[in-house]
Amino acid sequence: MAEIPTEEKSQNKVITEGDLEHEFYLDRNQMADFLIALGEQMKKGDEVTVKTAEWEIPFKFREPIELEIDFEGYGERELEIEIEFKGKSEDEAPQVS
Repeated sequence: MAEIPTEEKSQNKVITEGDLEHEFYLDRNQMADFLIALGEQMKKGDEVTVKTAEWEIPFKFREPIELEIDFEGYGERELEIEIEFKGKSEDEAPQVS
């Protein structure tokens, strides 16, 4: 599981519907560990789980996976890397004859 480091552990709420948006500020080692764990899950199959001490999100994804790179090289320089997974449908297509 790709776990966001937190100070305390508690019971996780599994989120499978609705909206959740949250920003985290990690040091480089925490970020590297998170990305490695996420990458290892992606190599194993078509499901990733992201979790904190409060919640977890299991997510079945399909390919291709979108990778967006945004670099602003003036003033306070910034590099933004966004990974977007599209959900995998659990429903099978109907048979047409």
